[in-house]
Amino acid sequence: MSQTRPRMTNLFEQLGLDSSEEGIQTFIENHQMDASMSITQAPFWTDAQRQFLSEKIQSDGEWATVVDQLNESLHEDSVE
Repeated sequence: MSQTRPRMTNLFEQLGLDSSEEGIQTFIENHQMDASMSITQAPFWTDAQRQFLSEKIQSDGEWATVVDQLNESLHEDSVE
């Protein structure tokens, strides 16, 4: 079992993305999604990233909370 503590920086590292504070902020600003789109449906993920996110959501563990935080951040500008 992984000893990596689930945090946004660790999530970005696991996804192979820039995990610096600036990198995370830039990614979120540049990848806002429509309200109706699920985080795992977003076209900017690779298949591996999509699978990782899906597994973490389904696990309903500590990682699911961090993925949910990212999901909320990616929907900040959306309007239903």
